[in-house]
Amino acid sequence: MSAKILVVDDELSIRRLLRNTLERAGHQVVEAVDGRSALALAAIEKPNAVLLDLGLPDRDGLELVQLLKKGNDTVILVVSARDATDQKVAALDLGADDYVTKPFDGEELLARLRVALRHRGVSETAPRIFRRGDLEVDLDQRIARRDGVEAHLTRKEHDVLALLAANVGRVVTHQRILAAAWHGSEDAPVEYLRIVIRNLRQKLEAPGAVGSVIANELGVGYRLLGDS
Repeated sequence: MSAKILVVDDELSIRRLLRNTLERAGHQVVEAVDGRSALALAAIEKPNAVLLDLGLPDRDGLELVQLLKKGNDTVILVVSARDATDQKVAALDLGADDYVTKPFDGEELLARLRVALRHRGVSETAPRIFRRGDLEVDLDQRIARRDGVEAHLTRKEHDVLALLAANVGRVVTHQRILAAAWHGSEDAPVEYLRIVIRNLRQKLEAPGAVGSVIANELGVGYRLLGDS
């Protein structure tokens, strides 16, 4: 999958690294050094995706997330040295598709970019059937089958899984899941969500393979892994 990528970072060494990584994968690269040039280039070039640093010289990158998302379906991957949980949550809640912490592995970044691009323009309507390896989940019937063995999902398990399935491959924050599955109550204790995730893992994942279907983004949220 070849795409036009806008790289927004004020560090020349990082821009060069990202350009080399992206061009090696067949992508076309456009560069911006600050927020002002990023917005101008985004309007002119209409990139498929933006790799966005948060520490820009003229404005905070978090401000740009919403501006870049406004009125289009551009994929945004934050690539930042900020590793605090509140920064990751803020970026994702503002509309970023994923968050990669510097220093980063080039192959992992490309993999996350591929996942985000595959879901470009896709609405959050959950697929009716989710499959991964020997696992099949019928979201309409609330039934999971692993190796042909059937397990029914509770209403809450279904609601959480449906949201994750609508964003398969992408991290969904705790707050967003709680708001959706607990009917707008973002203040519901995260422990409630952990219990539901634990139950889902028991039903969806093979014994001893915790994290093989639902990955934990520590302190941020959860990610439903795609086809193995």
